[in-house]
Amino acid sequence: MTPAPRIRRRLAEAQGQWPDTVPPLLRRIYEARGALTPEQAQPRLGQLLPPDTLGGMQAATAMLADAIAADRHIVIVGDFDCDGATACALGVRGLRLLGARHVTPAVPNRMVHGYGLSPALVDELAALKPELLVTVDHGIACHAGIGAAKARGWQVLVTDHHLPGDALPPADAIVNPNLRGDPFPSKMLAGVGVMFYVLLALRRVLRERGAFADGGPDLSVLLDLVAVGTVADLVPLDTNNRALVGAGLRRLHAGQGSAGLQALIRVCGREAARLTAADIGFAIAPRLNAAGRLEDMALGIECLLCDDATQAEEMARVLDGINAERRGVQQQMTDEAQAALARVEPGASGLPPLAPCLFDPEWHPGVVGLVASKMKERLHRPVVAFAPAEPGSATLRGSARSIPGFHIRDALAAIDAAQPGLMARFGGHAMAAGLTLDESALPAFRDAFHRQAAALLDDSLLQAELPSDGELLPHELDRAHAEALRIAGPWGQGFPEPLFDGVFDVLDWRVVGERHLKLSLRCAGRREPLSAIHFGGWNQQPPPPAIHVAYQLDTDDYQNRRGIQLLIRHWSAA
Repeated sequence: MTPAPRIRRRLAEAQGQWPDTVPPLLRRIYEARGALTPEQAQPRLGQLLPPDTLGGMQAATAMLADAIAADRHIVIVGDFDCDGATACALGVRGLRLLGARHVTPAVPNRMVHGYGLSPALVDELAALKPELLVTVDHGIACHAGIGAAKARGWQVLVTDHHLPGDALPPADAIVNPNLRGDPFPSKMLAGVGVMFYVLLALRRVLRERGAFADGGPDLSVLLDLVAVGTVADLVPLDTNNRALVGAGLRRLHAGQGSAGLQALIRVCGREAARLTAADIGFAIAPRLNAAGRLEDMALGIECLLCDDATQAEEMARVLDGINAERRGVQQQMTDEAQAALARVEPGASGLPPLAPCLFDPEWHPGVVGLVASKMKERLHRPVVAFAPAEPGSATLRGSARSIPGFHIRDALAAIDAAQPGLMARFGGHAMAAGLTLDESALPAFRDAFHRQAAALLDDSLLQAELPSDGELLPHELDRAHAEALRIAGPWGQGFPEPLFDGVFDVLDWRVVGERHLKLSLRCAGRREPLSAIHFGGWNQQPPPPAIHVAYQLDTDDYQNRRGIQLLIRHWSAA
């Protein structure tokens, strides 16, 4: 049994410089996240780090500028997740704005080509007769594919943000803030952010070459794509990323996003004018990701590149249908994973396995990452989930998800150093990684992964924490504060959405939708009851008369009631 999370309050002493228009509640929330001024709390585009501080930019922009001047065929090779799709669409739209006339998007099919720029994908791209390939959100680990492209006489520019291995691929130029020794102050850019920076630097180079009489096109029109890809990839929202995401959200609020994103917002049942980063993460991104997981991300990229509202609506509805199918597959696989873990005898402590490695020959490789993520959340353990690369294949594709304090890519690198060849390939970040191995190597990998976890994890890391912003006062439980919290972001990784905790009396409760718990609560000092819901919170046991709740304060506009509700993230008996 996994222990209940520990609620830890992250309270900060008031020391910042705030105008009277910022409520005291927001001041302490911002300061608990290290923001002491409005400029730090909600940064603007003028605060962006300069593009020329990114390593490799001079070679990259010179190559792109030469290609545009010579009217060469540029192929933007994306990836089959939301960051890769938005980066691909951004690259195509941005280069066309900057004068490129022959720009084509391309993306691998997960089931056919595998990850990234592979030799198989290069063979298929040959029919397009490219002269310059630009990888977005991948490439730093694609040695064989880049070598195959170079052998055909093509130039290759890698734009990526993933951690490099010991050797770099043989590309003509590489832009990646995470290269060793790269001077860029922030290492948090998503793949779409790296490509946006390349476009900013390219515009400056083209200005210097006299390509524009008026300073060049306004690239801020692309920030809706940057916002969606950045939020979807779960990179930390440092000051630089918050400036990018905030600007993109403002475009979407004004109805200025691309036709494809506007259609996806409508299909999700959201309002563009009230869209938040959470809406991107939980509604828009899954619909784009679903195409790459179960079908072909080419559809998602086509939707993002579409300028016709009617066609975009049709594609968005197809993506919505694929996402519904994905949810069904994910739920079945997660249930099977839970059942498999239930058959594993717990250790003497009664806790779940330290580092579960899950595999089922019937699982879909496009969904194992979601299964690993779900199981990681339930168990608070690093988890790897595997599926055959294709039905009946002996090659397994795995997705790993981790917990704070256990760097998953470094753990895989340590396994690779100790047992070279055990994994065919691997790559990723601190919290998420991917790998490929032969099914015969799975037992050895399980043992190696467990040894890494046993060496690096202690009891403190295995105890999940819920950082809380403390208790809301009775007068703060109102619509005005809920609205202020909604627009105070963007919230996300590294700048988390406010979470509060407190003790409430349970006045009434009921189960809705078979899995969700709807409650009516009352707190000291407030006469009116509070509506609350805990999605997935029904555990077959009625709640006690008083509960300690970790919750978010949200607006409730169902049937135009313009009220508030508490979104419960965890509760226990008070």
